[in-house]
Formats: sequence, structure tokens, C-alpha cells
Amino acid sequence: MRVLVTGARGMLGRAVVAAAPAGAIVVGVDRDEAELSNAAAVAELFAREGSVGAVIHCAGYTAVDAAESDEAGAWRDNVDAMREVAAACARTNAAFLGVSTDYVFDGLADRPYRENDTKSPASVYGRSKLAGERAARTVHPKGTRIVRTAWLYGPHGGHFPQTILRLARERTELKVVADQRGSPTSTLELAPVLWELLDAPPDVYHAAGDGDATWFDVAQATLELAGVADVGVMRCTTAEFPRPAPRPPYAVLDCAKLEATIGSRLRPWRVALADYLENHE
Repeated sequence: MRVLVTGARGMLGRAVVAAAPAGAIVVGVDRDEAELSNAAAVAELFAREGSVGAVIHCAGYTAVDAAESDEAGAWRDNVDAMREVAAACARTNAAFLGVSTDYVFDGLADRPYRENDTKSPASVYGRSKLAGERAARTVHPKGTRIVRTAWLYGPHGGHFPQTILRLARERTELKVVADQRGSPTSTLELAPVLWELLDAPPDVYHAAGDGDATWFDVAQATLELAGVADVGVMRCTTAEFPRPAPRPPYAVLDCAKLEATIGSRLRPWRVALADYLENHE
């Protein structure tokens, strides 16, 4: 099957391309090759690539803080592009899988979020991702799979564990937020699951590292697993580390539906982090 992977040079897109199963013909597309928010450009892309059987849509506006002052850009990349690519899939009877985020929730829950829980995003980024989910499911209801994930890191692109290791080379003490809790997720774990979900019924799925942690927990684990013993980590609050975009204080994702669908879930976040640090840092 010929599969189009958008955002193919991004952190997740690269992992998805690398994880392609035997027999898949992967076509990677990035921002400079097609304006995915433009219907004519998307139609031209599909015509050029021929018989596309599925799309794994990793492209999107991921600069959470920048989105607060660039709502038009976030909507273009997270809503318009999602809608146009899904619509092209509908016209050609291709499967569509769009990647979304824990930021569609407000973070006020006291248990892991299930797929059908009330959505109430607090940031421009979260609102744009939720609108993108709805747009894709509206134009291609019989062929759209939405996969929400969280706290991504991996071999490509900037991310939290990488930042912690860089700061540890520059400082003897780090302050890390300890009142936000989520599901750290390795792109190396997520990418193969996205391929599996192409064959799953059209629906919304949560796929994130098993278990939960605060940013403080992840920072401590990163340093410990990387063998960095001479840097102290201190807890701080979100209020002490203000950012333009509000973060969900609790954004743990319940992945029971994923396990029921494909027979497994992603490995515990600390196991996946150890694997990443051992082999890619």
C-alpha cells in the first residue's frame, strides 16, 4: 500500500517513516513540498503521488506558546490542513490517521482521560487541535482515525529530555515544574502503533507512554538513566515558570481502548525513556 506521511521531517514524522512495515510504500511530504491547508495544492499532491491508500498526518503547528499570538497560523496548520487532507482521502477512499494531543482537555480531571471525556481546551493550540479533529471526522467520517498522544520526545527535533541533558552540562542545579502531570511518550514507541491503527476501525484513540509523571519526575529519571549524578533537580510550580499558553495540570491519557483494539499498549514511560537514552543520546 502507498502511504503518505505528512510532516515527514518532523520529530514524529521521521519516526513514522522509519517504522514503516514491510510492503508499505512510504511517500514523505513536508511543508516546503505542499501547502496542506490549500485544497488545490492537496489535490495536486494526491494526483502526483497516484494511488495513495492511506495518510498518516503528522504535520501540524506544534509551537504551543507561539500559537497564543499566532492563532491564524495555528488554525491554518491544525484545522485547515487536517480538513483538506482528510477530504482528499475521502474523495479517493483512502484511510486517514490524524495525530492530536492531550491539550484538548482542560486538565482538571482526577483520573486518566478517556477518548469521549468532555473536551475543554484552555489554549489556542488545544482549541485548534480539537477543531482539526472535528473537521477531519466531519469530511471523512468513515475513514478517519484520530490518535491523541502527549509529551513527545525522540531521536529527532527538540524535546524535554534533550533540553534537560543540555542544561545539565551548563548548570549544577535545575528547577523543574512539579505540578503538571502527564504521559511521557517516545516517538519510537508511538510510530509503530500509528501503523497498526491504520487497520483499526475509524475512531478516536489515546496512545501514550504507560503510567504518568510530572516534568520533575521526567527530569530526575533522565539524569539518573543518563548517569548524570552531579546536577541537582529542584521542584517548582507552574506559577514560578510562567508561559504564554496555559498547560493542562493533569493530562494523563487512558489507553485502555488502544489495548483492546491492537492487543497492547505502549511500554511504561520510564522503560521507553531508558531505551531512548541508551540508544539515541
